[in-house]
Amino acid sequence: MILQGARPADSGQTINVMISKGKIDEVSPGPIAGNAGGLQLRFDNVLIFPGLINSHDHLDFNLFPQLGNRIYKNYTEWGAYIHQHYKPEINHILRVPVQLRIRWGVYKNLLCGVTTVVNHGERLTLDNELISVFEETHDLHSVGFEKLWKLKLNNPLKRHLPVVIHTGEGTDETASAEIDSLIRWNKWSRPLIGIHAVAMTGRQAANFKGIVWCPESNYYLLNKTASVHQLKQHTIIIFGTDSTLTSNWNIWDHIAMARKIGVLTDGELYRSLNSDAAKVWQINTGCISEGKDADLVIARQKNEISGLDSFYDLSHPDLLLVMHKGNIRLFDQELLPQLAPSLRERDFSLIRVEKTYKYVEGNLGELIEQIHAYLPEFTFPFEFIDHQIF
Repeated sequence: MILQGARPADSGQTINVMISKGKIDEVSPGPIAGNAGGLQLRFDNVLIFPGLINSHDHLDFNLFPQLGNRIYKNYTEWGAYIHQHYKPEINHILRVPVQLRIRWGVYKNLLCGVTTVVNHGERLTLDNELISVFEETHDLHSVGFEKLWKLKLNNPLKRHLPVVIHTGEGTDETASAEIDSLIRWNKWSRPLIGIHAVAMTGRQAANFKGIVWCPESNYYLLNKTASVHQLKQHTIIIFGTDSTLTSNWNIWDHIAMARKIGVLTDGELYRSLNSDAAKVWQINTGCISEGKDADLVIARQKNEISGLDSFYDLSHPDLLLVMHKGNIRLFDQELLPQLAPSLRERDFSLIRVEKTYKYVEGNLGELIEQIHAYLPEFTFPFEFIDHQIF
């Protein structure tokens, strides 16, 4: 497969990309000689960028509405509050079988151009990976909610895995103190990846391999986010959404908020969604170069804006194509004439997203029907049109 005439979001030069066996085989500003019978997609006035890496989500918690009705001092206060005041609502959602909840969590990310999501929690069983769900981690929820966290943190059988943990998710002294406790009890000096880190100082950040920044979730719970402008001097900042318990489903809204806050430069924020995240998780994606996994997104370039300004002007309806390891998972209806010959025996759902029509791999109509059997009131962020096998 050859993608022709796309402009990388972080540079101005149009490139062509050849993909073979799920990886990027060649990247060139000039023509690429390929198999004459192979698929060649031609584009005009489009951006290309690595598939987004969402470094924090709970895939089985994305049917929830945002829960809570005030500002909290920390996550333990919020957790106690919602289980006291929203118990019927929580139990109502949890009636949905976990595999259905996970499938929607995957689609939530795919529809926005996420090709890798780092799931936090119990390991999942997935039948068909439309995107990469990264779980090569040792997940602890938090100092406050993880039973026997000190023993688990120092489990010698998991020394090779990074520890991923909610930490410093609050604005009070308790939130700050738990970070020091976590650092002090890390007897094996295991690599720590902290989530949220709202209460974290630069001194504390130096003990972490990376920090996952989830600003929308932070402002919803705490009306404050991490001091990223300080933390980035001591560790790598990567980006996450968290689940819909504390944020909205669309990562592009999160990105817009993050840019408005202004604690990362445009380049830093962009890399937090691709190359820096790939570095922290040690995965073979996150940039457009030979040998990397072909996780790519192509989007309409709007308003004659160039470079990263054009990237930050995007939202999910602007996505023309989402590719995961060389497999096309989502494409805009305008690409159907070019793609139709290569789609034989593959099943896609046609959906309407605002004023655009997209084909998404799999039977979304069936998923909607199954979820609505438990939650008839749930509103999906698109209109299902049809399911078809090409």
